[in-house]
Amino acid sequence: MTAIDWLALSARDSGDAGDPVLLLHGFTGTGSVWASLAASLRRKGFRTIAPDLPGHGRSGAVEDRGSASVERTADDLARLLARIGASPAVVLGYSLGARVALALAVAHPESIDRLVLESPSAVIADPAERAVRREADERLADEIERDGLEAFIDRWERNPLFASHANLSPRRAAHQRDIRLRNTPAGLAASLRAAGQGAMTPLHDRLGEVRARTLVIAGSLDPARDRAEQVAAGIPGARLAVIDRAGHTPHLERSEAFRRLVIDFLLEDAAA
Repeated sequence: MTAIDWLALSARDSGDAGDPVLLLHGFTGTGSVWASLAASLRRKGFRTIAPDLPGHGRSGAVEDRGSASVERTADDLARLLARIGASPAVVLGYSLGARVALALAVAHPESIDRLVLESPSAVIADPAERAVRREADERLADEIERDGLEAFIDRWERNPLFASHANLSPRRAAHQRDIRLRNTPAGLAASLRAAGQGAMTPLHDRLGEVRARTLVIAGSLDPARDRAEQVAAGIPGARLAVIDRAGHTPHLERSEAFRRLVIDFLLEDAAA
């Protein structure tokens, strides 16, 4: 496993062998959230690239707001994949990472072999509602900077999106919290301001442009499941898989079911 530091991105790259899979984490995560899945993919012969998205982990330093936007991150990832000889890649993204993956699929289709979107959103279409969300994210970013990381993570873990995390084992919940605490207040605040649901350009009208074979994964208990369903309905030929007894984070709550879905999707042509 080698470390890549390029532009504002830091990534873990398993090397040159195998078809590449780009793994994109969600808000408050880091590339390390994919460690178990990445190991499974490598055993199946894939190469894995797991970056820390801008504002997160080792990519936490954000010099200006524009550099952390979803659109800029998609551009930077396309250039990174080309630079390391990993384009086109399978691109798998969760939540924030799924929004980055969607932006990448629309702006740089040549970079994507196929697409896996976990709990995705094409963001808020209504301009007034988007402005309200942008203002709310600005206030939350101010609170992170004022109150510190641990206080924010306490609040974030009480988000209704993660209510089903009450069913996680203490070990798994503690590991997830530890990953979140590897971030910085400044980095997460920058990500909220630049890459939040209110800051990103909506993609509802561009979903039909996605040409990569696509699997959309949602949890049956996810309060935002309708967003994933809308994305799946808008992408030509996309397949929707709903994981029972999972909320917004199927990869964490039902990791084995999630792993099987992903690997089966990536291997189905070889099996045929």
